[in-house]
Amino acid sequence: MTSQAIEGACAFAWRNYLLLHSGISENDSRRSAIYRYVTNLCDAGDYDFDLLQIAAVAYLKSLDEFHDDRAARLAADRALAEHLETRSASRDA
Repeated sequence: MTSQAIEGACAFAWRNYLLLHSGISENDSRRSAIYRYVTNLCDAGDYDFDLLQIAAVAYLKSLDEFHDDRAARLAADRALAEHLETRSASRDA
């Protein structure tokens, strides 16, 4: 399941990214960067497909904004944490 979640989340984020950025090559380095980021999330124990999709999209958006892998990872991690907090609060309500 883990590799399917990684592949699916990356494919979802990458397809959407290409829709917004028509000049980007299918083999752009950002594609492998997103795969590494999502794989690291799974290695850390996060297998929730919906969360992986959110993290993948946030990572690509942040990578465009900061042009730096480390900053993009931190921003995506923050976005993921905020989503988890919101989801948890709505379940408790």
